[in-house]
Amino acid sequence: MAVVPLGLPAVPTQRAGMAGRPVGEAGLVDRFGRVATDLRVSLTDKCNLRCSYCMPPEGLPWLQSDRLLTDDEVVRLIGIAVERLGVTEVRFTGGEPLLRRGLTRILRETTALRPRPETMLTTNAIGLTRLAPTLAEAGLDRVNVSLDTLDRETFRSLAHRDRLADTLAGLEAATEAGLTPVKINSVLLRGVNEHEVVALAEFALEHGHELRFIEQMPLDAQHSWDRSSMVTAAEILGALQERFALTPDPAHRGAAPAETWLVDGGPARIGVIASVTRPFCGACDRTRLTADGQIRNCLFASGETDLRGALRSGASDDEVADLWRMAMWGKLAGHGIDDPTFLQPDRPMSAIGG
Repeated sequence: MAVVPLGLPAVPTQRAGMAGRPVGEAGLVDRFGRVATDLRVSLTDKCNLRCSYCMPPEGLPWLQSDRLLTDDEVVRLIGIAVERLGVTEVRFTGGEPLLRRGLTRILRETTALRPRPETMLTTNAIGLTRLAPTLAEAGLDRVNVSLDTLDRETFRSLAHRDRLADTLAGLEAATEAGLTPVKINSVLLRGVNEHEVVALAEFALEHGHELRFIEQMPLDAQHSWDRSSMVTAAEILGALQERFALTPDPAHRGAAPAETWLVDGGPARIGVIASVTRPFCGACDRTRLTADGQIRNCLFASGETDLRGALRSGASDDEVADLWRMAMWGKLAGHGIDDPTFLQPDRPMSAIGG
């Protein structure tokens, strides 16, 4: 069995009750001393692309509307997280969060919370040409844009939609609206787009974006992920080093998922999120809320905690906060992808939220 080194202290005694449980005034602490301050909120499981590493070309059975959190419920849960549980960053995800009709209102009410959380959004950028100014006005701080290729035919083959031009236009709109630094997330697939490592890097550097390559993770709906076909962080860095001089970023990484390197002496940076080959579970500070109101304490968790049911049964904010604390208390030391007993989550990425 693989062992994931945490390098973390034991849980401070003032944060644990006599029965080994988090007490009512604690934040989102787990048994290994990690504290979740980064909330990922999925606003929908729907998406207007069909990227092959996420879902099949025909799409998936979407969540029924009555199972989705309402706008009021989303805002209430974010408020509990920020005001009672110490969350300082809120990232809106999907599916594709720009498809959520109430996005602007949810964002505006989130940025009105005190203390104000930093707000981010992960998107394919389709629709940003129309929405970027409105989202910036509502308080959105910055965006991450998924872009895996600069080739139109590869984009169409990978995403099963001919929308590359829309994504590129959305990137430009985000920059013009001040949603910066714009970060680009790129997943490389062997035999599909791995040859575009340098091209993607040059594009990002030319436009002032921060590029993050992400190792493909076992989160596809088809459960066809195969580690042997994954393009690894070592391969990505090797390809980049043939074109650029990379030096380790002296800035402390903290809980950030990306290892970053200065390009040709800086200040430009490129990052690699090596979730599989260089797991960073020991510093994880994330908690996830799905579009149907379930708390996941890990992207690869096998279980969930139902906050939607608690809200709709009349639970108080304090009671919901305690449920959330208990959900995070049970977080495992690591995701265990390298463990022979690892099982891919039933939910694909689109239904969990990044």
